[in-house]
Amino acid sequence: MSDFFKDIPKIKFEGPDSDSDFAFRHYNPDEMVMGKSLRDHLCFAAAYWHSFAWPGGDPFGGQTFERPWFGDTMALARLKADVAFEMFQILDVPYYCFHDADVRPEGADFAENTRNLREIVDYFEEKQAATGVKLLWGTANLFSNRRFMSGAATNPDPDVFAFSAATVKTCMDATKQLGGANYVLWGGREGYETLLNTDLAKERAHAGRFLHMVVEYKHKIGFDGPILIEPKPQEPMKHQYDYDVATVYGFLKEFGLENEVKMNVEQGHAILAGHSFEHELALARSLGIFGSIDMNRNDYQSGWDTDQFPNNVPEMTLAYYEVLRAGGFTTGGTNFDAKLRRQSLDPEDLVLAHVGGMDACAAGLKAAAAMLADGKLESARDARYAGWDTPEAKAMLDSDLDSIAARVESEGINPQPKSGRQERLENLVNRYL
Repeated sequence: MSDFFKDIPKIKFEGPDSDSDFAFRHYNPDEMVMGKSLRDHLCFAAAYWHSFAWPGGDPFGGQTFERPWFGDTMALARLKADVAFEMFQILDVPYYCFHDADVRPEGADFAENTRNLREIVDYFEEKQAATGVKLLWGTANLFSNRRFMSGAATNPDPDVFAFSAATVKTCMDATKQLGGANYVLWGGREGYETLLNTDLAKERAHAGRFLHMVVEYKHKIGFDGPILIEPKPQEPMKHQYDYDVATVYGFLKEFGLENEVKMNVEQGHAILAGHSFEHELALARSLGIFGSIDMNRNDYQSGWDTDQFPNNVPEMTLAYYEVLRAGGFTTGGTNFDAKLRRQSLDPEDLVLAHVGGMDACAAGLKAAAAMLADGKLESARDARYAGWDTPEAKAMLDSDLDSIAARVESEGINPQPKSGRQERLENLVNRYL
């Protein structure tokens, strides 16, 4: 064990009247909601990269955090793991997530990267066995190193494609070894900065073949979890090929992968794409590709991905309403892809950021469950579309324009607008908060 979190107690549920900073007010992991515990509903996971690998920089300034495990040795990588699993236990999160580059030192070449990753994965196995914490998903960092400056699967250099494919293989092996529930692909630089030097058709074809290889390898090694893609519209690239859920679904359909791959939807990325989080979740649900979520928020006065911890309960309520409408998580969960502000330097800040985020999510999910159980919102939605339940309306969908036009004329159909009652429904949602 380390002494990084010295004197920080294990966080327990104390209820909304607690005066302690180090307590849950809304998240009681054993509380039953809709027949399932909050622990099983929310499936919280801590993100290794933001919590333990990020140095506190931003686009205009460098490192502000000083962590005893920062450095490029295996000894420090093991110390980082000690600290990470200690925090997982303090918070009692059941899961964690990582990229390969978060957990192992960068080697001189692929072979050294692989040796380093295998060594730390063996250490993680010991940690998981000792603590009961599990891996929600693993992934490969194919965006930070300068070799990926022009993309990974979409890189114009076939050697970078090969290096990327080999790296994904090792990360899928690591995820399977650790019993990971999912494997995520995040194309951090799969896009373009200018069309002047970009062959869109070639890059999309290469990205499609790359994804097919990933799916083929999943079946070859007997990995049971789904492959998840995490959409992101921009930053760092001017335009990313995985812009949003709709764009990714079109890509999956183009390459015949819509039944093989699901979505890991992030709140911050939804906002960057010009959508709401609940829009992206509702679309993924309706298309049958909902998988998991990355929970964070952006600063609405900033035009970039600030990855702050969530604290807006109304937003969380609408998001978890869509999760519950999708039937809840199966292999997925709530991963805190969120980081401290670069001025939040202390170990307590890292713990309390998670405490606040977990409480906000729990409050949102409980409000969403109450709203769904009450049924008033769904009843209002059903009533708005009730006309489509009539025999005439159903027959119309199997008809043609000539027949429809004749019916409109013969029956004198002259529809008048009906209120969408938006404000009434917004007021209804607020009753549950």
